[in-house]
Amino acid sequence: MSGLKTAALLGGLSALFLFIGGSFGGQSGMLIAFVFAIVMNVGSYWFSDKIVLRMYKAREVGPDHPLYRMTARLAGRASLPMPKVYIIPDMSPNAFATGRNHSHAAVAATEGLLRILSEPEIEGVIAHELAHVKHRDILISSVAATIAAAVMMLANMAQFAALFGIGGRGDDRGVNPLVLLVTALVAPFAAMLIQAAISRQREFAADRRGAEIAGSPMGLAQALRRIEGASRQIPLDASPATAHMFIMKPFSRGGMSALFSTHPATEARVQALLALQ
Repeated sequence: MSGLKTAALLGGLSALFLFIGGSFGGQSGMLIAFVFAIVMNVGSYWFSDKIVLRMYKAREVGPDHPLYRMTARLAGRASLPMPKVYIIPDMSPNAFATGRNHSHAAVAATEGLLRILSEPEIEGVIAHELAHVKHRDILISSVAATIAAAVMMLANMAQFAALFGIGGRGDDRGVNPLVLLVTALVAPFAAMLIQAAISRQREFAADRRGAEIAGSPMGLAQALRRIEGASRQIPLDASPATAHMFIMKPFSRGGMSALFSTHPATEARVQALLALQ
């Protein structure tokens, strides 16, 4: 079901791109925006593991480290190649997975997470991250980011065209500047909403698969609650560009900003996990 929802959301994002592209730039405008978006995101997809691990000063650990041995055991259960394992020198509890495919994956956890969680809770977190690897969520998020970036690029072009009365579809009908301006203003917000919704669906899916890999949903459910509580006391100084990668968004807020959040509410995730028992 989560796969169908993700596919539907990606379809909606693509439809938004086609709509604004057809309204403003026609086929040539869509092609230019899409090519630029691909160029921007392919690099981040291909080198994401090296970039983000260096950003957080992560150090690789080997078979002598308990986290490595735990990850090896869980990767075997998930029928995955052994990923590289890293420790992030930060006392805020969190973790993420990265890498472009099953054979080039990495799992990273903060020192804070290893200190405050019990072994079953750490297992739940690592199983969740391996589920992201299993589901190829880095690829899915890269596709969503590419289309969203293309939408926003076209929207910026459309705003410029509406303000200065230029551009159009290349036919005789032209474009109403007011309609074009409204579309250009609304489209980026719609793209961000859909992109965030895709990320939330992938988090729910990783929670479910992670519970299967760990053998129980309880470890992850308890870990999520403890991570949220401890993160409020010791927030993680994370880049907004990488916040979606962590098991819990480092700077989660409520209200309207929750609509743009890349992570579901913690209690919603916990209840979904408890329902698996």
